[in-house]
Amino acid sequence: MKQFLLIVLTLLQFFASPVFAQQTSGGKGDIQLYKLQLATQMISAYYVDSVDRTDLVEDAIKGMLEDLDPHSVYITAKDVQKMNEPLKGNFEGIGVQFNILEDTLMVVNPIPGGPSEDVGVMAGDRIIYIDDEMVAGIGLSNQMVFDRLRGDKGTKVTIKIKRNGTKNLLEFTITRDKIPIFSLDAAYMVNNHIGYIKLNRFGATTHTEFMTAMRKLRWEGMSDLILDLQGNGGGYLKAAIDIADEFLEKGKVIVYTKGINSPKQVFSASRKGEFENGHLVVLIDEASASASEIVTGAIQDHDRGLVVGRRSFGKGLVQRPLSLPDGSEMRLTSSRYYTPTGRLIQKSYEEGRKKYREDLINRYNHGELSSEDSIHFPEDKLYTTLKYGRKVYGGGGIMPDVFIPIDTSEYSSYHRNIVAKGVMNKAVLSFVDKNREDLMSKYEAFKVFDEQFQVDDLILKELQDLATEEGIEYNDEAFKRSQLAIKDQFKALVARDIFENGDFYRIINQRDKAFRAAVKILEEESVFEQKLSER
Repeated sequence: MKQFLLIVLTLLQFFASPVFAQQTSGGKGDIQLYKLQLATQMISAYYVDSVDRTDLVEDAIKGMLEDLDPHSVYITAKDVQKMNEPLKGNFEGIGVQFNILEDTLMVVNPIPGGPSEDVGVMAGDRIIYIDDEMVAGIGLSNQMVFDRLRGDKGTKVTIKIKRNGTKNLLEFTITRDKIPIFSLDAAYMVNNHIGYIKLNRFGATTHTEFMTAMRKLRWEGMSDLILDLQGNGGGYLKAAIDIADEFLEKGKVIVYTKGINSPKQVFSASRKGEFENGHLVVLIDEASASASEIVTGAIQDHDRGLVVGRRSFGKGLVQRPLSLPDGSEMRLTSSRYYTPTGRLIQKSYEEGRKKYREDLINRYNHGELSSEDSIHFPEDKLYTTLKYGRKVYGGGGIMPDVFIPIDTSEYSSYHRNIVAKGVMNKAVLSFVDKNREDLMSKYEAFKVFDEQFQVDDLILKELQDLATEEGIEYNDEAFKRSQLAIKDQFKALVARDIFENGDFYRIINQRDKAFRAAVKILEEESVFEQKLSER
């Protein structure tokens, strides 16, 4: 009964709208609308308790969407802007990367070109006051920082900072501005002919960032490219189409969509792309989804490049944002994505949301992440690529051409815990804070740092001690098993803090099996061509 009342209250607002009234006037819709109106009047007149209609309506919308598919969602007005920021590519604030160390707000890096850098805020500065409010030693959280430092463009905020080597607090008045959120994590030359680009999402600025990186790499001599979409959960359809367009000849189909209430719409390459001819390898894994799968599927179907990694997530439902009167939003699935050969990207969700959410765990338990032989596709989902006629399968996700099993050889619960509980980041932040001047003077360039910097036993001991303080019990066997991975991760995080964000990947990729496989394939043209034409 209660569930029915929730749905009644929700649907009434929609059914009472002028659009719906025009669509249903004079028919059964009028009867159903009257029925809903009458039921609402009865609830108001006879229900035993008072009813908070805001909560009831929101719960009802969530309940209705819950029964549709795993990706139709309701977003409150408060959360709409927060969820859109990463895809829009900016937010408004003072422009600092920060961390909280020992209950003190520390600037990790001012964002280049941002308002904080412009007034002279530096990496390592500790923010003690924000608009005359002390923020040190008050149990600060990330959300508390956002609430105080973010704000409308053009508004001002005054901060007082403690800087190493200065006796008194330094005061800065900063005018908030639009701060970019980058979707490109790294772009660098692996060797004299292989370039590497990693995208973390497909947002409004992704194509611009990608083109800037591509032109820089081409100028540096790139003839072959590794496009890393591992862990990329997707984003805007337009951004995916724009990226794929850079690899495919004009007229080649990139993706098409269709649904019962959405006629088929085909999206094709519309211009000469920046990289239509060089050898291309795309890296994916089980967390690559949606827009990542659109790009990957188009490249694979046209035999434009090789896909290396593990089967992608399988998110091929298109959400249409529908704004509601109070600023909240429904993202309602309106159609499905299909690759150029006709493969449906979306995996099955017939067994409900719970089973759907457990899919990646089930893949791991069934051995799909560690053995290619454990992955089985029905023969009725068999397709052939458009140039070489290679076998590819639909039914959910993109299966790579070269399978790379997940590496658990150095995995340990100890390593997982020091990362998950923030101990690793805290240890790196503390180390860089204590040694920043020495690091900057000793390692003037990343290449020198990469060749010479070592995570020694003293650093590891301090990490272990900090983990113990945070309640993580030391396990010698587990630590030794993960020691190399811990060292590399620590070194990569230090590089990110003292050089550039992308330098993290220069180090961490050295132990990434998919990356190493891609490099090996591209180093020999015959290997690339052979694998691309294998049936």
